Amino acid sequence: MDAKARNCLLQHREALEKDIKTSYIMDHMISDGFLTISEEEKVRNEPTQQQRAAMLIKMILKKDNDSYISFYNALLHEGYKDLAALLHDGIPVVSSSSGKDSVSGITSYVRTVLCEGGVPQRPVVFVTRKKLVNAIQQKLSKLKGEPGWVTIHGMAGCGKSVLAAEAVRDHSLLEDCFPGGVHWVSVGKQDKSGLLMKLQNLCTRLDQDESFSQRLPLNIEEAKDRLRILMLRKHPRSLLILDDVWDSWVLKAFDNQCQILLTTRDKSVTDSVMGPKYVVPVESSLGKEKGLEILSLFVNMKKADLPEQAHSIIKECKGSPLVVSLIGALLRDFPNRWEYYLKQLQNKQFKRIRKSSSYDYEALDEAMSISVEMLREDIKYYYTDLSILQKDVKVPTKVLCILWDMETEEVEDILQEFVNKSLLFCDRKGKSFRYYLHDLQVDFLTEKNCSQLQDLHKKIITQFQRYHQPHTLSLDQEDCMYWYNFLAYHMASAKMHKELCALMFSLDWIKAKTELVGPAHLIHEFVEYRHILDEKDCAVSENFQEFLSLNGHLLGRQPFPNIVQLGLCEPETSEVYQQAKLQAKQEVDNGMLYLEWINKKNITNLSRLVVRPHTDAVYHACFSEDGQRIASCGADKTLQVFKAETGEKLLEIKAHEDEVLCCAFSTDDRFIATCSVDKKVKIWNSVTGELVHTYDEHSEQVNCCHFTNSSHHLLLATGSSDCFLKLWDLNQKECRNTMFGHTNSVNHCRFSPDDKLLASCSSDGTLKLFDIHTSGLLGEIHTGHHSTIQYCDFSPQNHLAVVALSQYCVELWNIDSCSKVADCRGHLSWVHGVKFSPDGSSFLTSSDDQTIRLWETKKVCKNSAIMLKQEVDVVFQENEVMVLAVDHIRRLQLINGKTGQIDYLTEAQVSCCCLSPHLQYIAFGDENGTIKILELVNNRIFQSRIRHKKTVWHIQFTADEKTLISSSDDSAIQIEYFISLRRYTHRQVWNWQLEEYVFLQAHQETVKDFRLLKNSRLLSWSFDGTVKVWNIITGKIEKDFVCHQGTVLSCDISHDATKFSSTSADKTAKIWSFDLLLPLHELRGHNGCVRCSAFSMDSTLLATGDDNGEIRIWNVSNGELLHLCAPLSEEGAATHGGWVTDLCFSPDGKMLISAGGYIKWWNVVTGESSQTFYTNGTNLKKIHVSPDFKTYVTVDNLGILYILQTLE
Repeated sequence: MDAKARNCLLQHREALEKDIKTSYIMDHMISDGFLTISEEEKVRNEPTQQQRAAMLIKMILKKDNDSYISFYNALLHEGYKDLAALLHDGIPVVSSSSGKDSVSGITSYVRTVLCEGGVPQRPVVFVTRKKLVNAIQQKLSKLKGEPGWVTIHGMAGCGKSVLAAEAVRDHSLLEDCFPGGVHWVSVGKQDKSGLLMKLQNLCTRLDQDESFSQRLPLNIEEAKDRLRILMLRKHPRSLLILDDVWDSWVLKAFDNQCQILLTTRDKSVTDSVMGPKYVVPVESSLGKEKGLEILSLFVNMKKADLPEQAHSIIKECKGSPLVVSLIGALLRDFPNRWEYYLKQLQNKQFKRIRKSSSYDYEALDEAMSISVEMLREDIKYYYTDLSILQKDVKVPTKVLCILWDMETEEVEDILQEFVNKSLLFCDRKGKSFRYYLHDLQVDFLTEKNCSQLQDLHKKIITQFQRYHQPHTLSLDQEDCMYWYNFLAYHMASAKMHKELCALMFSLDWIKAKTELVGPAHLIHEFVEYRHILDEKDCAVSENFQEFLSLNGHLLGRQPFPNIVQLGLCEPETSEVYQQAKLQAKQEVDNGMLYLEWINKKNITNLSRLVVRPHTDAVYHACFSEDGQRIASCGADKTLQVFKAETGEKLLEIKAHEDEVLCCAFSTDDRFIATCSVDKKVKIWNSVTGELVHTYDEHSEQVNCCHFTNSSHHLLLATGSSDCFLKLWDLNQKECRNTMFGHTNSVNHCRFSPDDKLLASCSSDGTLKLFDIHTSGLLGEIHTGHHSTIQYCDFSPQNHLAVVALSQYCVELWNIDSCSKVADCRGHLSWVHGVKFSPDGSSFLTSSDDQTIRLWETKKVCKNSAIMLKQEVDVVFQENEVMVLAVDHIRRLQLINGKTGQIDYLTEAQVSCCCLSPHLQYIAFGDENGTIKILELVNNRIFQSRIRHKKTVWHIQFTADEKTLISSSDDSAIQIEYFISLRRYTHRQVWNWQLEEYVFLQAHQETVKDFRLLKNSRLLSWSFDGTVKVWNIITGKIEKDFVCHQGTVLSCDISHDATKFSSTSADKTAKIWSFDLLLPLHELRGHNGCVRCSAFSMDSTLLATGDDNGEIRIWNVSNGELLHLCAPLSEEGAATHGGWVTDLCFSPDGKMLISAGGYIKWWNVVTGESSQTFYTNGTNLKKIHVSPDFKTYVTVDNLGILYILQTLE
């Protein structure tokens, strides 16, 4: 410090120590950067006011010239003008360059100019907002010394004043643009007398030597003229800053050829003045990190060390700089009140959050209330109506047109007034304007108008009912999405319980809403308003919620399924079914097709919720520790987080650059870990979705991750295809430990309950146990390489384990008795993961079919459902449907499709079975090659003397029931998946009554199937690419067609018996004449194996289906393609859900039915889908169709029997 400055301070030390209060003086010096927090604390620790002042001066004496200037400016700002005058002569001369702050660009010249002009110091805690400051400075530079206006506008508490002061805290700006100085006027809400006083004070400041006049101006006009002369002659090229301007008439007093910067909540205030105008809008909220930075500075802590409540406080502050600063200032004085102030914010107790020293309003609600009070009387009550709006919701103009019963232009004029005064915000993107409130404004309005809220909600419902019917809303109406999302909310808030129940229990509403927004929001509403809906009818509420929960994966897909058809699959006692039946009957009269599932009462659905959060395979899903949330990841590279009860999406994160293989919640639920094929491990904030850490020390894909069970010292374990396990401490940037020992990919890892051990299993066939402190290998178990178990998990509350197996199956086992408790069938593809909830009451499964299923453990344990094999035979007789099937416990059963009666016939290793046409006999083959015939009248069993050598795959009676045809295979395989691996030995024709046999042997490879022809002829087709016609009496080949280079997968015979079709793995189909050895037509265009074909009854059309889900309809006479059915959906997947495995025309040839992932009916004339029936499972092999085309029978891969009948 210069000797002159030091001597001046020492000379007046006694006077300073006697009079000054150090608290606010230190605030200014800290904000200038010349006093530290620790020095402030040292001063505060002194017992008396005078001793605190003495300690401060002692510190300043040890500092530099800039500290002296900062102290001098602080005295001026805090009203110690007489003391500042004592130090004025000692102010050291500091050059612009040497006095410049390298960070902020502030010099002693700047400090002096701003201090003399009355510009407020920086707040005690200041966080820069460079982008906005630069924008203001750019606009000020555009004035170029000429008169004009720069307006900073925004809502209360958004930091306008701080930004205005910061913008002029720049040496080059002041020197180049405003060398005459800067003059700050705090305007506020004023009447004319108040404004005159402001003008008089300003004139006095600008004319301190009274060279222009010794008396004050007596009225506003005189003051305006005095100000113009002073600014022109004594302070040319200076900047006048008007802070917190409310009214346009106030500005007219300053409209005198000045350069003016103003802050306001109403951007329209400058409409009444002349000259160039520039506007800088201030967004209503800070980012989360900026908010945390402010809090950390107030409480003198690192951001990372802030308590958990800090994050919640920032969230509740809605990003408002004012509220964050108010809370920060309070916490600085009361550092143990984090939880208290958080509760005040959560309970909207704004009155308890008192002002800081730098804000003009006693409490936050007063700051907002004053803005509302300034509105014109004729529009105030319109602003009150906005109390019913929800946070973060942008409302289309049309909604408010309906609410106020006005034209669009009238509504927009009113709303623009609110926007101008920063009481409302407008999104002008899109076709129409959309309006929204800041979260704090919503809180303020709801608290202020709490007694009116019910009536306000009732008003909007009443107005809605005048204009709309709920289910008739369409997307071309700009307000339709608002009503779909918030109509139920308004009804519940208005306590219009009757109307709410009528809405939520309407299938029309369910259909309309799910088609637009999916089912999750509806499920959420059923949960949210359960207390209201249950008053009406608890069972009905459960009906609808269960319907949405279990069909959510279908209702979220495109093309959108027919919701009436889905409703017809509900139990007959369900309200959903009854409404669907009523609608279906009305639509059937207009030519619509609907199906009744007549045997559905035997089916129990074990899933509680089915969601489809991903667009590709789901590799892993897990519960949060509190059981409220589920996180999932998969092949679409995303992490999804949704509510466990409703499936409502909470987060969707593009987590990695490649497939995400595993995810895990931390024990305290704060974090979610993900690991990926991209070799990275990432840690995410489980609430906000922000990325916390990225670890990339693995050299191959990372397969698994798991957190310790205790949150006291949180660790994460990861296992990789690089054979290593790694331990990560979330407080460190690098790996804590690496564990060696595996010689192949590490697939799974788990901590022991006490977190002392880490278990891992690997593709090297071992399970290893490591000590996490030493990383030493404690033991290992050799498990082998051939397990078909994909994943397993143990229940934390009982002796159950859930196991994911091959072939889409999940099993529940009792680990005490080592017995299987239940099968959980529902997934349509491989199940990758299973996981119990923390309390064991439910478990979830994740699958390649893009779905996650939530199962209730008790419900699954009680299940005793019978599952059928897919090889069934069906006979349609008059009004009867008889089904012959084998169940999963090897019982052969005859089922009456109409009555549901089941006759259990025998137990055997049945591989195929068939009924005789007149229901006299049944025949069945087994895995040992034996064929048996059971006479139904007396239950006698005949057994053939000559056996097949291997498993019998196909068996059929002739029409006269005297002859049985069977075919065999020499390797026992699973039919539905390994067709290409079958081996055929021979075909056998057997008349069991005469004990005569004819063997048909000529195919070189597996015989796929056969069909009986007239006149004792038989058609067979094979993997060898040939089709053969046999005489079943002589056993000789009559025709031998070399049809395809690849496997012949199917054949069909025209009803006039002159032609047959063949389809092949070579992606072609062909039409043949029995009289020619060359094809009549080769049908090209399929991009996958052509798996099935069918002729129409009049033999003019042929339908073919392939493995891509496509169906093509051809003209038989010329081979021309007439229609392409099942084009790709919007999501890029075939609309048939997999292979097309069977086809059948209606007798009149106008309709076609196809089986595949589910069942579809097609209009043959247009090629469009008429109806879809979604089976619980998938991979249907065959559809049995009655002669009148009204009854359909099939079995899905879950073993569920479907007997469907057209609704009439």
